Amino acid sequence: MRQDSQPDHISKKLVVYQVADMDKVLVRREVKYHVTEAGPLTMDLYYPPDSKNCVRLPAVVFVAGYPDPGFQKVLGCRFKEMGSSSSWGRLTAASGIVAITYTNQDPEIDVQFLLQYVRQNADELGIDEHAIGLWACSGNVPLALSMLMKEGIEGHLKCAVLCYGFMLDLNGSNIVAEAAKMWGFVNPCTGKTVDDLRGTVSLFIVRAGQDQMPRLNETIDQFVSKALGNNLSITVANHASAPHAFDLLHDSDLSREFIRQILAFMKFHLLPKSVVT
Repeated sequence: MRQDSQPDHISKKLVVYQVADMDKVLVRREVKYHVTEAGPLTMDLYYPPDSKNCVRLPAVVFVAGYPDPGFQKVLGCRFKEMGSSSSWGRLTAASGIVAITYTNQDPEIDVQFLLQYVRQNADELGIDEHAIGLWACSGNVPLALSMLMKEGIEGHLKCAVLCYGFMLDLNGSNIVAEAAKMWGFVNPCTGKTVDDLRGTVSLFIVRAGQDQMPRLNETIDQFVSKALGNNLSITVANHASAPHAFDLLHDSDLSREFIRQILAFMKFHLLPKSVVT
């Protein structure tokens, strides 16, 4: 039996928190957003159950910092087919926000094609192109951070959730660079600092206090200190008892509370204030 076919394999793990109507979420699968020499790149869009064609909704892109060919070779599926991706997609959509997961070949380039496609086809997709957020975890975070350094994001990107992730190499560190080589994620932020971030995007940074990834929390601690010094809009939540990937592996009331906080943050920054509860 293939390891990834076993129910306890990491590719099958679901978010440990659920809300009403997750099973009623509407999913548009395999929407083509770009064509490469290797074939088309596609995205899955998760819509709230009560979506109306005439209403544009905010969206969150779940950033994939690993090339799918290598990711699939190691884990047996593409990033958007992970149980974590689909369950977070349903959880986000059931909370009133469109969730977008996608395939890639070159993570750094393809996420830009994805965002461009979403903005240019916002009407057909039923998405408010002026209310987009990013969600990234672990080795996907450096790519998300690089997107927050791009010029012209002010009119589109409103917030970003960064969960238990490798951040930036600051103060002469090479922690992220070494982790990228070891685990195979892209690190477009080489040589960048917190000063390169556009200050208009609000950040929610989640730290797992018992993270097993070597020195990962050191990168978070350094980032937070510098971000506060720059007076950036950040919210920091430290789940002191949690391991890496706690949203999948730490089935506890406290983990569910942190996930609720993440959803509340996204809703506050993306949904019209009249519908935020």
